[in-house]
Amino acid sequence: MSETTMGIGAYCDGLADRAVAASRSLVRLSGARRAAILRAIADGLEASASVLIAANAKDLAAAEANGLADAMIDRLRLDAAGVKKMANAVRQVAAQTDPVGGVIEGYVRPNGLRIEKRRVPIGAVLIIYESRPNVTSDAASLCIKSGNATVLRGGKESLHSNTALAAVIRDAIEAEGVDPNIVQFVETTDRAAVGALLKQVGKIDVAIPRGGESLIRAVVEQAHIPVIKHYTGNCHVYVDEGACGLPAGQVREVCVNAKTQRTGVCNAAETVLFHGGVEGLAVEACRALAAEGVELRCCGRTVKLLSGHVGDSQIKPATEADWGEEYLDMICAVKMVDSIDDAIDHINRYGSGHTDAILSADVAAIDRFINEVDSADVMVNCSTRFSDGGEYGLGAEIGISTDKLHARGPMGAADLTTYKWVVTGSGQCR
Repeated sequence: MSETTMGIGAYCDGLADRAVAASRSLVRLSGARRAAILRAIADGLEASASVLIAANAKDLAAAEANGLADAMIDRLRLDAAGVKKMANAVRQVAAQTDPVGGVIEGYVRPNGLRIEKRRVPIGAVLIIYESRPNVTSDAASLCIKSGNATVLRGGKESLHSNTALAAVIRDAIEAEGVDPNIVQFVETTDRAAVGALLKQVGKIDVAIPRGGESLIRAVVEQAHIPVIKHYTGNCHVYVDEGACGLPAGQVREVCVNAKTQRTGVCNAAETVLFHGGVEGLAVEACRALAAEGVELRCCGRTVKLLSGHVGDSQIKPATEADWGEEYLDMICAVKMVDSIDDAIDHINRYGSGHTDAILSADVAAIDRFINEVDSADVMVNCSTRFSDGGEYGLGAEIGISTDKLHARGPMGAADLTTYKWVVTGSGQCR
């Protein structure tokens, strides 16, 4: 029954109740059975490509008519290659080792008791997200792999795409003889539904929001259930003094890739820090960024350094606000620092704990950066754009957590499990 005939409260209660029942049925399925469901979903996505692309076209037309930002439209777009990529991501998840039942640690006590810490599903997971249709298939596949039921709530800008995707996924699940309510999609765009779902204490076990900072803060403020989150992706590239020992062109290429390969994503670099001893590399990298059309928001020292090397129209003096900004656009903050200490202090002060990179051939500097930068992902001599579940071999990701409890960084199927202690004896009494 739809929300229009039930009212928001009753509708969300129904979603939560069905999720609980479905999660209990899921725990009875073997890992092989869950993998078979995922393969059926992947086949269904490919077979329905034309339907999915047609639905997406409606969302794209509405987005353009409503003046949605180019970065958001880029996230929303779905084509034949995109459908193929989604299906392959589901297959990759299916092929992974089943996390459920895995023994995290085990040992035998002096009294003969065997103690095991085993991975188990969380239960029912609420995913709230914006724009990207691939989140629908990624979230569904990761939750099924980890034995969790999921309730998906996409953004209104991708309603047609997500509705079509959810239908394909549920049809594939049902064709496998399994309760399709292991994946449910919230059909209403009414924001009151989010608040109602976030109050389903005792039914929905955790909420995971994916989207802009305003969405995530709104979820945290309303939630009565645990939330796994990341607010922003203010990512940095630090070019250390030891970068002079790297192959020619490497600093330039990594800086350009980190900033421009896809600007509207959370792991794109927003600030580049240069050690004062690498002015030549700074000029080379900034000139390359400017050639790609990036506007540079520079500290006073960098403005002087770039004068005559980069067009004045592409250089603007940085303000204090620029250091903490997630631009998601062709804008990059640039600053010269006197030492690695200054770089680490800057990142820990202004960064969001998401992803930060160091470019250096100095092992001691690299070790310090890894140990002292307080981020979920630290990259060494590579682009921040690799901070991604797919690139980490997770197949897909449910999100990138900047929290420090339960999960941190890209979250795969194993991160959607909790654990229970299993104690096996032979009649021991205390």
